[in-house]
Amino acid sequence: MSRTLRSALLATATATALLLSGCASTTPSAGGEGDGDGLGTLKVGALQTPAGDILNHIAETSAAEAGLTIEFVPFTDYNTPNTALADGSIDANLFQNATFLETFNEQAGGSLVSVGEAYLPSAAFYSDKVSSLDELADGASIAIPNDPTNEGRALKLLASEGLIEVSDDVVDLSGITANPKDFEFREIENATLPQALPDVDAAFVTISFALPAGLTSDKAILLEGEDSPYYNVLATRPELKDDPRVEKLYELLTSQDTADFENETWGGLVVPVVKG
Repeated sequence: MSRTLRSALLATATATALLLSGCASTTPSAGGEGDGDGLGTLKVGALQTPAGDILNHIAETSAAEAGLTIEFVPFTDYNTPNTALADGSIDANLFQNATFLETFNEQAGGSLVSVGEAYLPSAAFYSDKVSSLDELADGASIAIPNDPTNEGRALKLLASEGLIEVSDDVVDLSGITANPKDFEFREIENATLPQALPDVDAAFVTISFALPAGLTSDKAILLEGEDSPYYNVLATRPELKDDPRVEKLYELLTSQDTADFENETWGGLVVPVVKG
C-alpha cells in the first residue's frame, strides 16, 4: 500500500470517528443479532439521499414487523463509509456500486462483499448554459467526478452518445481514445460538482449530490438509462453476509413496497430492484 493511500485511509478513519460520534441515528443500538425479541439492531451507513431516505422508510414500515431495528448512520462523502464498515463502526453500507466496492478492496487491501444489487441511482449530465447535448460547442468545458468509478462512468455515458470514444476499461481521462470536439474535461470532487455548474458548460452529477442541489431529471441534458451497470449494492463484511439481519434488510430493500416508495418519491431517477 502506498504512503499516499495509507495517509488517505488514516484521514478517512479519523473523519469517520468524528462523524459517527456526532451524526448517528437517534435509534439506540442494543448490540448485535439476538438482542431482545426479533433479529436485533443493524447499523447501516449511507448518504442521506436516496439511500438514507430508503432506509428510513423501511425502518418506519416493514422492518419492525420483521423484528429488525435499523440504525441509519449518515455520511456526507464517498470515502468514509467503506472505512467505517471495514473497521466495524457499522455493520453494512448502502452507497456504492460493485465496481466502486471492488476498487476500494483493491486499493485498501479490503475484503468487503456485496450482498446484492438494491437500486440504480441514476446519474446525469446537467448544464446551466445549454439545453441539449447538441448545443455543446467545440472546446466546451465538462466537469466529471475524480474517483475512478464515476469518472469512467461519466466518460462511458458521453461515449454512448458518440461525443467521444473510450477504451473498454476506461477509468480516467487516459482512457479517452478520441475527442473530436476537443472537450476540456475538469476532474472535480464528486460532492462539489453541483457548485461547479456555473463555471463549466456541463457537469456529471450523481443523484446523492444532484437532488439536494435541486437537480432533477427534467434539468438533465443526458440521463443514465436502466441498462446502466452501476446499480448500488448492499455491502457488508464477509462474516456478516449470511447474518439474518443483513439478509432481512436486503429482502426489504428489494421488496415491492420499497420499489413503490422509490418510484413515488423520485419518479424514475431511482430504478428499483425487485426480488421474489
